[in-house]
Amino acid sequence: MSWNPAIAPACPEDIGLDAIDTLIIPRSRDLGGFEVRRALPAPKRQMVGPFIFFDQVGPAEFLTGQGIDVRPHPHIGLGTVTYLYRGEFHHRDSTGADQIIRPGELNWMVAGRGVSHSERTTAAGRNGPQSLLGIQTWVALPDSHEDMTPMFEHYGKNTLPMVEDRGVKLRLILGNAYGEAAPATMFSDTFYADVALEAGARLPLPDNHEDRGIYIVEGSISIAGQDFEAPQMMVFRPCDRITVTAGGQGARLMALGGATLSGPRHIWWNFVASSKERIEEAKAEWRAQNWGKGRFDLPVDDRDEHIPLPD
Repeated sequence: MSWNPAIAPACPEDIGLDAIDTLIIPRSRDLGGFEVRRALPAPKRQMVGPFIFFDQVGPAEFLTGQGIDVRPHPHIGLGTVTYLYRGEFHHRDSTGADQIIRPGELNWMVAGRGVSHSERTTAAGRNGPQSLLGIQTWVALPDSHEDMTPMFEHYGKNTLPMVEDRGVKLRLILGNAYGEAAPATMFSDTFYADVALEAGARLPLPDNHEDRGIYIVEGSISIAGQDFEAPQMMVFRPCDRITVTAGGQGARLMALGGATLSGPRHIWWNFVASSKERIEEAKAEWRAQNWGKGRFDLPVDDRDEHIPLPD
């Protein structure tokens, strides 16, 4: 399918490096056996559209019997997006969801007024060596949906729209772009896409979204003649026509963005809110541990432990 007939191999660059509003070098953290690289929030950029948190998990290699065990923990005011390139997770949450997520699939959990969830390596995954590489993001909810009832949606890889043309393979994970619409329920204008580029392939960013950014997972790209290698995130000025070109080894990217929210968000631990009061209320309820009687409960079949509120 020719998804953008105006883009041809000889298309000239029509932007300069000043089109990059913010260049972000992710901060790395060693979590014991694997590394997490955090791009958002950054010192000079809290959000790209509604995306307020962006972590690359891995690459990591686990031996037989090893894996990840993220105990039940809470969220408010956001939706969590889990997308894997390698490995698998067992997701359980207080909506009753119990789901294995595998590469190319989407886990979309909307916290609203309050949810808890756990993520663990599956029993099958611990039966032998396993690789892990993925992206976890948070999408801040607009004011009108901060207190909505929590919900969970899962979509297999074959249900997410694919766009292929001239060395570009793009899977639309959330929102709308390139004439396609992903199936997940969204509450503000959003796009989020997994992009694989062959060497020299060119990707135009959609021009119908207010905020747009790219995160380089693997490989390299060039913009206006300058090369950028993984792992980096760049956020572009609104309205500019942006095309990126893959380097000699190709590239794997996440393209993201959408409409900005009505204002900045407060972030504390796993909580995102438009006011500090909402966060204080959530802190008090998680500390009280009144499971199922207020804002929070624990996941079904994963209720024996939880992560306590930090001091």
